Amino acid sequence: MKVRISEENTEAEQLLPPRQPDGSRIGVNYADAYIKPMNVELDDGRRVQCSRKGLKITLIIGERQGEAIMRRIEDGPDARQILLRALERAAEEAASQFSVQDGVIWLEV
Repeated sequence: MKVRISEENTEAEQLLPPRQPDGSRIGVNYADAYIKPMNVELDDGRRVQCSRKGLKITLIIGERQGEAIMRRIEDGPDARQILLRALERAAEEAASQFSVQDGVIWLEV
């Protein structure tokens, strides 16, 4: 079942390096702003929670949890790509599929 999570947070683009350097070189401030609107409750009552601690992204969908590391060398240097790949890997670990289409974030659960 494909579920619409939220709109992409376009205001987060203002936090991308080099416009807003953060020392991490992977855009952790951008990542925090981007994932914040992803914390929602689905129609069936399951909660979707996404958080970042250090380089680790954690995605919780109901009872399932997935984690992934933001990797600059493998997925960079673009901070957007680094975060999207980490979200895709975390969703896969939670037995789901993450995608972004036309500015909308989707999860297939």
